[in-house]
Amino acid sequence: MAAKKLTVVISQHQGKHPVKRNMEEEIAAALIMDSDIDVSLVPHVYDMSADHTGMLFLRGIPGPVVVLSWMYPRACRWILDRQGVRGQEGMTLLKAEGEDEDDLPDAEDEDRNGIGSLDVPKRKLWCLDLRAYDDPEVYLEEIRRIAKDCTMQTVDLLGWIGGQPKADQMQRYLASPATNGTAPTNGSTPAKPTPLPTSADQEPTKRRWYPVIDYSLCTNCMECIDFCLFGVYGVDQLDRILVEEQDNCKKGCPACSRVCPENAIIFPQHKTPAIAGAEGEVAGLKIDLSKLFGGDDTGKTPLEMAVLERDQELVADGRDAVGMNVGIPKRQPANATAPRDELDDLMDGLDDLDL
Repeated sequence: MAAKKLTVVISQHQGKHPVKRNMEEEIAAALIMDSDIDVSLVPHVYDMSADHTGMLFLRGIPGPVVVLSWMYPRACRWILDRQGVRGQEGMTLLKAEGEDEDDLPDAEDEDRNGIGSLDVPKRKLWCLDLRAYDDPEVYLEEIRRIAKDCTMQTVDLLGWIGGQPKADQMQRYLASPATNGTAPTNGSTPAKPTPLPTSADQEPTKRRWYPVIDYSLCTNCMECIDFCLFGVYGVDQLDRILVEEQDNCKKGCPACSRVCPENAIIFPQHKTPAIAGAEGEVAGLKIDLSKLFGGDDTGKTPLEMAVLERDQELVADGRDAVGMNVGIPKRQPANATAPRDELDDLMDGLDDLDL
């Protein structure tokens, strides 16, 4: 069988809404007929655990990949990054939901001072928002444009529709050089053989709620780990902040995103676009971030809202509210969303002296 140039993965909606399911099926059915494209359906990427077969499949894709999901592209990209599914950001001509053309950032010109992702391969990764358009043909045209531009040849991977691979597809996948007869756990190293799902044993997913870190913005200031009192955050072997215990996060609470000075923490399911990962808004273009992250019309600052949300979760957990006494950022509350300045650096330096 001829090698395919592009893999398209459709991350299914969390619910079973017939209109959304129909959109997914129409796109998949049309792409199956394209000889230059492999198409697969997996559960919602936000809900899959690291060892879910859908995530194992995503990590095993060696070439360029397009991921369609029901959320902002920025949120999808950093969820995938967290799970080891990485690539250079592919530029799309489509607008995400609620974005204007003038708000879309230019990847080459954008000045981002975050610590960045690790071990990013040369392949391209495109993330498309399925909420942006009602017409499947819009996505099909964009995917075909991307496929036409792809010159990199990749191995023929599993065509996985609705979690029910055909027998010949599974055999080709397990026999491919990329897997060496095993299901992969990352982009390069085969793991012990892992059974792939069938209609009978396809593992279910549950809806989850946890923060996702945008490392293109994150400066590793650690204010989130100081503020969160539920053990969600930790550090890796390189002393980089990470979401360590995602299921410790309290459902519906976005408090840590409000105290992040770089707006680098995303909750993809939050109703506020800036917190959910809307690109233009989080970049601060023509937007009052204080109003967006404040979340109400009471005049509370983002920090005050965050403290209130945290106290509510502490009380619900049988613990005492702590108010402004614990884990408050070193900056002035009124400037919680402002960029770090010389005073912030001076305060941090004095703290490091341990006088």
